[in-house]
Amino acid sequence: MSVYVLGIETSCDETSCAIVKDGREVIANTIYSQIDIHTEYGGVVPEIASRAHIEKISYVVDKTLNDANMTFNDIDCIAVTYGPGLVGALLCGVSYAKSLAYGLNMPLIKVHHIKGHIGANYISHKELEPPFLCLVVSGGHSHIVEVKDYDEFKIVAQTRDDAAGEAFDKIGRVMGLPYPGGAKIDKLSYEGDKYAVSFPQVTFKDCYDFSFSGVKTAVINYLHRIEQNGVDVLNADNHEIILNEFLNGNGVKQNKKELSKADIVASFTEAVTEILSENTVKYAVEKKYKTVAIAGGVAANTHLRRKLTEKCEKHGIKFLYPEPILCTDNAAMIAAMGYYSYLKKDFADINLNAVPYESIEK
Repeated sequence: MSVYVLGIETSCDETSCAIVKDGREVIANTIYSQIDIHTEYGGVVPEIASRAHIEKISYVVDKTLNDANMTFNDIDCIAVTYGPGLVGALLCGVSYAKSLAYGLNMPLIKVHHIKGHIGANYISHKELEPPFLCLVVSGGHSHIVEVKDYDEFKIVAQTRDDAAGEAFDKIGRVMGLPYPGGAKIDKLSYEGDKYAVSFPQVTFKDCYDFSFSGVKTAVINYLHRIEQNGVDVLNADNHEIILNEFLNGNGVKQNKKELSKADIVASFTEAVTEILSENTVKYAVEKKYKTVAIAGGVAANTHLRRKLTEKCEKHGIKFLYPEPILCTDNAAMIAAMGYYSYLKKDFADINLNAVPYESIEK
């Protein structure tokens, strides 16, 4: 008999509700994005995000049921993101889910947000089963995760400072691109020369960890040098020549170098996506994984997908990724992972609370 899970996601700046059948088939998925609200501030404002969730959560739940042509009587359980994320935003979803579960006398299931992102692959690739390796890349996380089972995860590499998505958004902001910067950088990168500037790619001798603070700082310092030459980078056109570079790192004169805004963005993208893809595939080869997946907001980056596709094909590894709508924060992925907890009767009680920080390994 089929199981229908209603999922709720409010960890950051998307208010979402979805109904998923048997952990694989999306019946309805509603996402209310707050991007327009936060664009004015250049990033997510936690208090504003929480207020927006309160205003919209009942609407997205009602719309999801209506789109699915279902009622609460057709639902078997309620799954909700309890962390990690913005604590105020999480509390909106957790409180609403608890009230639903209590009022409807239904099982309540807590879902870790990052596990949810990994679970998006079960929706896009119905044949996928553990074990497999997954690169999780988002605004707050950059992990290489061994997915040993539906409820067993092991982090084998992670960022030691900034997450990849965080670096994309910060560089987008200093480049004068609208929030969120990741998608804008992805598109603009195709107009530039990815080899125009050699930005650093940090590697570690004894592990596959990441570090993106250095490349972020390198780009910012590079932009400062441009501004010191009298160029307003923020207001430069994408195709406008914004630098005639006279000095190298040692202060010695060199040939003029014409550089566009798109060139800098493309070079930055190359540095980040190359190290993400290289480390992931190297680990997969070392541990003999036959399947590699990707998850999280940065999983929608087309340059990263292309690099992983090429590197995996070279080693005979299957590469999988969710469709773009499932890379964003969405409730379908939460309902998908909630299904496997439901099968094990791993239910939460009415005391469930929001947890802004928690490892995927717990």
